[in-house]
Amino acid sequence: MGVPTGATLDRRWRWLAGSSAVLIALSGCSAIGPRAAPAPGSPSRAQLEDLLARVRVLPTRPRPGGYERGCKAGQGCVFGPAWTDDHDAPGGHDGCDTRNNVLAGQLTGVGFRPGSTCVVISGHLDDPYTGRRLSFEKADAGAVQIDHVYPLAAAWDMGAAGWPLDRRIGFANDLDFNLLATEGRTNQDKGDSTPAEWLPPAAANHCFYAAK
Repeated sequence: MGVPTGATLDRRWRWLAGSSAVLIALSGCSAIGPRAAPAPGSPSRAQLEDLLARVRVLPTRPRPGGYERGCKAGQGCVFGPAWTDDHDAPGGHDGCDTRNNVLAGQLTGVGFRPGSTCVVISGHLDDPYTGRRLSFEKADAGAVQIDHVYPLAAAWDMGAAGWPLDRRIGFANDLDFNLLATEGRTNQDKGDSTPAEWLPPAAANHCFYAAK
């Protein structure tokens, strides 16, 4: 669901949403109520409705084809090299790759590789999808992965196929709005699903996720 969370995002990343995502997002927010406190940063139902009102709605997800994430020889590399620092979005050109920027910004008790102010080797994550507190160790880096809140494959289908490459690269590395560290298994379970097809396991985090 391409929902802008502010005027800046509205200018940079305005695009299309699925109508079923609208229903799921709203029902998730209204269902929280007395059963569970919403996650920090969750909007009210009125705020979410305002965000949803800013985007076009399509009844189904288009499938234009041509999505190829890989950047090896002969591959499309349609969102640029994974976690590149060579972009103009926030955090770009700071000498640190996007993955480590996300970890450093989201983990607590962060430990860096000796002699480095970039490479994160340890820390703790309050997982925004499961609600659990996880430990991160670089030796088992796959246990904590970086999720594109709005998946890149879905973004491609819903309009990003028509964007210039530099805009796609910026979106793929958008620290402010579209990247969250989460449990690796949960990230794999989500795949390229939109909010119409997948919501976080922790019900209290549904509104937070829908607004993101």
